[in-house]
Formats: sequence, C-alpha cells, structure tokens
Amino acid sequence: MLSGVGIVVLYRASGVVNFAQGAVGALAAFISWSIVERGGPAGSSWIAGIVVAAAVSFFYGRVIAPRLAYSDPIMRAVATLSFALILLGFMGYLWGEAPRRLRLPTDTMSFELLGVRVTVTRAIAFGLGVLATATVMLFLARSRIGLQMRALASSRELSAMLGVRVFRVDGWAWVISGVLAGVSGILLADLQRLSGQALTFAVIPAIAAAVVGRFASLPATVAGGLAIGVCEALLTPVPIVGPFRTAVPFLFAVGAMLWMQRRITFVYR
Repeated sequence: MLSGVGIVVLYRASGVVNFAQGAVGALAAFISWSIVERGGPAGSSWIAGIVVAAAVSFFYGRVIAPRLAYSDPIMRAVATLSFALILLGFMGYLWGEAPRRLRLPTDTMSFELLGVRVTVTRAIAFGLGVLATATVMLFLARSRIGLQMRALASSRELSAMLGVRVFRVDGWAWVISGVLAGVSGILLADLQRLSGQALTFAVIPAIAAAVVGRFASLPATVAGGLAIGVCEALLTPVPIVGPFRTAVPFLFAVGAMLWMQRRITFVYR
C-alpha cells in the first residue's frame, strides 16, 4: 500500500510512473540490515535506511528526471526502470543474492483477529498505509507545496507561467516517494525476505494498485493494494492456483483498465 501511495503522489506531481520504487525500498532495507549486523541500534538503522532512500530518490528527481521532463511518458517510465536495474546491480555487487531477513521486534508480538493470528508487524504495516494515505491527502489539500503539486498535475507549463517552481516541487514529490519506498522496503524485508530482486519487483503489485486508483485516487489505491494482498494470501494454500498467485496484480490491473475503458465508452455513446 505504501509503495502504491508513493507512486500515485509522484505521478500526480510529475507525470512519471516510477518503476524504481521497489529498488529504492530494497536499498533502504539493505542499509538497515547492514547497520544492525554491525551492532548498530535498530531504530537508527531504520531511520538511516529511509534517509538513504529519500536521498537516492531526490537525486534521481533533481539530476536525471529534469533532463527527461519533456520526453514521452513511456521514455520517462523506462528511464526509472533503468535506474531500478542499476540499483539492483549495485545491491547485488555489495550484498550478493543470498536471501536474508530483517527482523523487527514486533515479529514476536501477535493477536487474534477473527480466528486468524496477526503479527503486530502486519498490523503496523496496515496502519502506516492508512496513516500515510490520510497524511498525504491532507498535505495535498492544505499545504502550499501540496497545492502546487496538484497544479502541476493539471498543467506543468501553466503552473510554471504562474510562478510555481516546477523542479523544486518535483523534488519534494520525489522525496515523499523515497520516504514511502524506504518504509515499505523495510517492512517487506521483514514480512517476506530481504532480497534485491524480490523487493525490486515488489513494485509490480504497487503499480497494479495505482492502476486500480487510476493514478489519482489515494483511497482507491490503498483499497486496491489491500485487495491484491488479501487475494494472494487466500490463494496461497490452494494447490491448484497457489503457484500462480503472482498473476493476481496483473488481473486486477487489467480488470481496472477494462472497467475504465467501459466507462469511457459509455460516456461517449
């Protein structure tokens, strides 16, 4: 959910579909894991990972993205995919491909919900997703930078003519996206496993959730991400379809696009 929110925020501000969201989160998780392995405090390691994720995302947003600002949207999306592959290669060189696990203290705490055991880590992940959505919606509606982001989503050229500092606002959007990617990467490294490839390609369900929200609605994006996760979890123990549960995000994305196309066709009839 958090990655999906980050993707939507960035798209609304800059029009870029960020395929590097998962790789940035993976880098944050590896930084955090390395600090803990060297005896550092867990809390500081999480903060360091999130800061690095925000810095890397900001670097791309201020150094690379402006040079592609007026390129075709597909070219800008492919550029973020290239950046993701660069980060993936960098992580493979430094940390290798052996799977690891970033343990959080909340793993040992759990509670029963409708007969299902839920770890506090999963509850925190869900709560952070809802909190991030509410916070970002309030930020976009009330803050000066948020209003400028909404203006950029309507027209970058007109916003620039009205005095909006486009690259500065873009930079803030990339920072927010990086922070959300970092938090998401650290949580996924605990809930699943710490693997550069696994976390990098975790961007696929996030983009599918963003498609469900039409890259505009944050609540719909969160609902889509939650629905995708629940469906994958329910299909896992089913022998026949369990091995194919990774297709769930694609099915949701295709279904959302077909539904949107049907609505557009109905309006123009």
